[in-house]
Amino acid sequence: MSEAGPHSTSQEHPADRLCAAIARVGSPVCVGIDPVLDRLPASLQPARRDFRAASQAIASFSLGVMDAVTPHTACVKLQSACFERFGPPGVEALRRVIDEAGRRGLQVILDAKRGDIGVTAEHYAGAIFGDAPGDAPADAPGELAPGTPDWVTINSYFGEDGIRPFLRPACGAFALVRTSNPGGDAVQCARLADGRSVAELVAGMIASIGDNYVGPDGYSALGAVVAATRPDETAALRDIMPRQILLVPGFGAQGGDAETVRNCFAPDGRGAIVSASRSVIYAFDPGDPQWQRAVADAAAAFAQQVAEVAGA
Repeated sequence: MSEAGPHSTSQEHPADRLCAAIARVGSPVCVGIDPVLDRLPASLQPARRDFRAASQAIASFSLGVMDAVTPHTACVKLQSACFERFGPPGVEALRRVIDEAGRRGLQVILDAKRGDIGVTAEHYAGAIFGDAPGDAPADAPGELAPGTPDWVTINSYFGEDGIRPFLRPACGAFALVRTSNPGGDAVQCARLADGRSVAELVAGMIASIGDNYVGPDGYSALGAVVAATRPDETAALRDIMPRQILLVPGFGAQGGDAETVRNCFAPDGRGAIVSASRSVIYAFDPGDPQWQRAVADAAAAFAQQVAEVAGA
């Protein structure tokens, strides 16, 4: 393994690290990196389509995207499935990209949506964060090894015993609360006898668990995924989860915009990080050898739009 980058040696609380990164760039945005082989620039298309060549190509693309967006974003969100599909070479490429993100001073969210209970959850968490025990508070001393993300997305619907294994020293987790896919409505919008939606019930659970992992800056190591495409619900979810950083996907290609994310932020403009993927990383013409310029321009415009709404 290569030497750890800036995000990997920090012993700070993960929410504090993320808040500091947002303050440094001046906008609460995250760029999602979802590398799809057929959508890469022509200059990066591999001559062969075996797993090794494909993994090298998507790693090169991911590093190029990071170079383009680093001045504008606090963190990157890496879609684990885009790498895992290429087997061991893909996982190796993912670890390399995570490590290189840290070298660039970016916080890293691994978008893996892991979830299970008991020893299986411990194994998932160990594979992502290392073998540190999961029963220590997230602000306890600890280091992230090279190739280790700062945060991971997790499935909240196993309840508390599917969440706590991922809350390890120096590491954070974003639990699914309200997703952007239409099929999620059938479950997440269902109403309970007391009038709450299922999403609001889950939000209350996340807030309760997360209170045990709050850092000095006032935010928890347990955050929540709340889609940008649900503006009519976000204000209530924000009120239920005042100490959670909200990871807000769905900006851009999925229909979210600056106005739809307004209610995700606390009155002081903090407490949320908005993510855009396709609208930024595929902003180029595939035949343009200077494709990174288009990505950088899209990232800058995205950051400015969100900063104006958040008041950052």
